[in-house]
Amino acid sequence: MTTYVNTDAYRKIHFAVMAIESGAKKMDIPASQMLMRLNKVGLIHKRLIRHYDMLHTQSLEYVTDDIVETLKNREAKL
Repeated sequence: MTTYVNTDAYRKIHFAVMAIESGAKKMDIPASQMLMRLNKVGLIHKRLIRHYDMLHTQSLEYVTDDIVETLKNREAKL
């Protein structure tokens, strides 16, 4: 049996899932809608995954506020 819990990829994906769920809760929308909106503007990979090393050291509240604000700003530019 292979254990994936300690891999870098697993930690990044777990972090992204937590941020998506928390952002959805803050915006009072389903997580599936949050995922779709983040994907549309590329924030999952360009923000959550790429900047994992910095963001994972912050509180969940900080990350939630950051991703929601960034999403709203990106969508406003579309």
